[in-house]
Amino acid sequence: MKERAIRQSIASAALALALAQPGAALAGDRSKGQAASADVILTNARVYTVDKSRPWAESVAIKDGKILAVGTAGEVARTKGTRTKVVDLGGRMLLPGFGDAHAHPMFGGLTHARCPIVDGKTPEQYQAMIAACVAKKPGTGVVYGIGWAQTNFPGVTPHKETLDAISRDRPIIFGSFDGHALWANSKALELAGITKDTPDPVGGRIGRDPKTGEPNGALWEFSAMALVDKLIPAPTPGELEDSIVYVVKHFNGLGITNWHDAGVEYRDDGSSPMVEAYRAVRDKGALTARVAIDIKWKNERGLDQIPGILRAAERAKRYGLNAYSVKYYLDGVIPQHTASMLEPYEGTSDRGKPAVTPEILTAAVTRLDAQGFQAHTHSEGDGAVRESLNAYAAALKANGDRGHRHMISHMNVIDPADQPRFGELGVYAVFQPYWASNYEDMDLQKAAIGPRRAQNIYPAANIVKAGGKLAYSSDWPVDSAYPLDGIQVALTRTNPLKPESGPLLADQAVTLEEAIASYTINVAEVNHIDKETGSITPGKLADLVVLDRNLFDIPTTEIRNVKVVLTLFAGRPVYGGVGELVAK
Repeated sequence: MKERAIRQSIASAALALALAQPGAALAGDRSKGQAASADVILTNARVYTVDKSRPWAESVAIKDGKILAVGTAGEVARTKGTRTKVVDLGGRMLLPGFGDAHAHPMFGGLTHARCPIVDGKTPEQYQAMIAACVAKKPGTGVVYGIGWAQTNFPGVTPHKETLDAISRDRPIIFGSFDGHALWANSKALELAGITKDTPDPVGGRIGRDPKTGEPNGALWEFSAMALVDKLIPAPTPGELEDSIVYVVKHFNGLGITNWHDAGVEYRDDGSSPMVEAYRAVRDKGALTARVAIDIKWKNERGLDQIPGILRAAERAKRYGLNAYSVKYYLDGVIPQHTASMLEPYEGTSDRGKPAVTPEILTAAVTRLDAQGFQAHTHSEGDGAVRESLNAYAAALKANGDRGHRHMISHMNVIDPADQPRFGELGVYAVFQPYWASNYEDMDLQKAAIGPRRAQNIYPAANIVKAGGKLAYSSDWPVDSAYPLDGIQVALTRTNPLKPESGPLLADQAVTLEEAIASYTINVAEVNHIDKETGSITPGKLADLVVLDRNLFDIPTTEIRNVKVVLTLFAGRPVYGGVGELVAK
């Protein structure tokens, strides 16, 4: 075993050396008139290009961080010069680097930096984890962390008494793993001035004791969470930068080379600590990913915020960042009845309320569309999905097709009448495919909307059949960011951790080709970098991922067990290179 490890380390070093010297071939071959010689050739591979003009190949040449040639081993061998490094991939699969069309990198990074409780499964486990954090941070300041799940509480809601047992004198506030709720103890509620007489804010809800009306410690959705925001210490610049660095390494290890940050805060003067953190990490050479960022629409305000959005985008543009997208949070989540529905929830007269009125959304999308901005909405309920589509239709009518590739994320339920509109309007459906199964939360969703509407949950295949496009994502850290987790569920519609639960609407499964495109070229399209990456095409950047097995040759139930062997960013290894990959 020790000798094998040594051999693997030597092979890894050889591969890294081969891929980390992009100028060697050019410098060595100019004297022979071979300026087009490759720096590196990856050969003996199952290359799935995601390029319709040539879907499959066996060899790829890289020069100066870009793809020089794609084809058979013989064709690509013509680019070999005296300094070209040839790497035998041993029949492994080579794909374009994966993308993620909707993630929350800084929120996720901070989740792991500030008292993480994501591994807890019961209120008692959460309590023990939080008590340990309190003990490690003596004093009177607020203790804050992230990671609880509502499904781990009886009655699907946390209670302040669990935190009060840790401390009634010190404020304790913990965010849910999905970012849609806070859990606070009595001291935090007191300092925030939240009492039984505090009305529910628009678009949010204060959890209450059903008998007394007293706040129970749960604050649902952003407007209610905002009531205690002043108590939560803002992350420092260093914490934000560390979060990005953590995520870059984590995502590169999963084969991800580009993502869409779905909600970046800004100030009216155009400044943004989050944008500054991206700039700092990039300037250090540590941002080995291509990032598009959404500027977060402030639901408590109206069209008056547009000048600040323009200033923030211009500043980010000067830093070389892609910031021409705006994120609108239109509703909440179905189990808590905060998602906006076309019809009332089962057994109630409550439809949920849109967090942004249709009038404001349409005006904002239309005005910003005219100024070059993509729109991206959080829409879980079918009412919010329709509101989004109507706004995009209005912008299209007013401004014509400006190629902004507007997006709708989540879409837990889509009314059948709206499913064809994605193709008609050119709107991208940003699903989290890992959710399209009978996972823990699904029973709550089905109960809330009833059996008829449950037939419209994540209708991915219907959208594709009607001419629409999917761009896949994880909503990380809400769920696994590993694209192969998502691809397996997209094909099986079955929870891999609970296969006995069976498929969720099996007829809504997509093909492997569609799933791969939805994690590669389609994400590149919504990030507006499809001319640079997203497929293995000559002239594009060499953002590539090597897998240990060919996805087309294995059962769909084994896809998530396939491993990333190597990730390249502009031809440079940013993850992996172990095993018997040998540079010749």
